Parts: sequence; structure tokens; C-alpha cells
Amino acid sequence: MKIHTIDTNARDSELRFYLDEIVVDVVRKNIKNVHLSVYPPAGNVRISAPLRMNLDTIRGFASSKLDWIKKQQQKIRSQTRESPRSYLDRESHYLWGKGYLLNLIEIDAPPQIELRQDSIVLHVRPSTDIATKRALVDEFYRQQIEAALPPLIVKWEKVMGVRVTSFTVRKMKTKWGSCTPALQTIRFNLELAKKPAECLEYVVVHELVHLLEPSHNRRFIAFMDSFMPKWRFVQAELNRLPISVEN
Repeated sequence: MKIHTIDTNARDSELRFYLDEIVVDVVRKNIKNVHLSVYPPAGNVRISAPLRMNLDTIRGFASSKLDWIKKQQQKIRSQTRESPRSYLDRESHYLWGKGYLLNLIEIDAPPQIELRQDSIVLHVRPSTDIATKRALVDEFYRQQIEAALPPLIVKWEKVMGVRVTSFTVRKMKTKWGSCTPALQTIRFNLELAKKPAECLEYVVVHELVHLLEPSHNRRFIAFMDSFMPKWRFVQAELNRLPISVEN
């Protein structure tokens, strides 16, 4: 088994090392216990460790969890991936878990996109390239998710007694969402617009719980069980659904 550090910063609060060819990112925080996570969709490994914990102890902890890490990565990487999209007429696209056909209309006018009963209608100028079409569809997804989020956040703020100062939607390679408790800010993966609506709500609940408990410890799990008893089923469904090849 090979373990060696490949990157550190001046404060040694963030570092990265190999564990049997697996890259492990480590972040030292003002926390009591060490936490290990394997994130979809790429299977990235991250350890959050207390500031007092030395590197040898962190390495030893990672080594003891190697079999578990490999099983989690295999599970995540076996997840179905969407075929690459060419943004051609009658191509299949998804919104909130439902399939729509792309209706591509080439017209010499400013681009626009609209949702109809069974189709996503994309108006573009002739000879528009794939990158531009992708950007237009991504912006459509962003608008959909940004419209869906405020009522969900307000709903769960009241239930949990927390407050979110702001949220953003962006493409994320390793997480469905993330939270900065100190700033009360949340980020959501743009891909969530393609998944069933309950998946977005699950991520909202997950990230808001981090305002009560920053770590994925027993207290965090207890909060999730209390607020959303069936969260494990939704989480499993989210991680089972196809993910974009761009991620």
C-alpha cells in the first residue's frame, strides 16, 4: 500500500496524499472528531480532521477505512451516465425527472428557450454551435432551479429555525450541494434540475441541517431522521439516477 503526501500549504491545514493510488483530500477544522466522505459523482475522497490531529494519525485512519472507501467508489462509479448530448432536434432531455424532447428551431433572431407540455423548445440562429446551445439549456436549468429553491428554503427555515443568507446554483463535480455555516450560504448543483423534485428538497434539507450541525456525525443523522424520515430513500434514488458525462 502506497501512501505519500503530494501537496500541502503553509499552514498545513489542507493537504492531499495518495492511499493505494486513491487521492485523499484532507481539511483540518475546528471540530472534535474525524470525518470521512466519498462524494458522487466522481468518488472523490475527503477527510475532515480536528486541528490537533497529526498527519500520521490521519493516514492511519484512512488506511483503516481503505476497503470501505473502495466499495463506496465502486458503487458511485457504477452509476449510469447520460449519453453525451448533441442538442439536436428531438433529442431527449430531462427536467424534474421527466423526459422532454428538444424542439430545435433555427431562426435569425435572438435565442430563447421555452417549456411546453412534452418538449423544450430552443430557438437559435442557424449554425449555432453545440457549446452555445449547451449554455442556453444550462441557463434554462439554472432559472428553473432558482425559481424552485426559494419556497423550499423558506419552508425548511421555519421548520428548523435557521436562516439562509444566500444561495447559488452552479456546476459541481463532486457534490450535489454544499454549505458554509459561518456565512449561512448554500450552493446547489445545476444537475439537480434534471432530477425528481424530491431530490432537490432532500439536498435543501441536507444543507440546511449543516447550519445546525456542520459535520456528518450522529447528531447530523439524528436531525435528518427527525426532519425527513425517508431521506435515505431519496438519497439512494438521487445517487442511482444517471449523471452527466460532463461531470
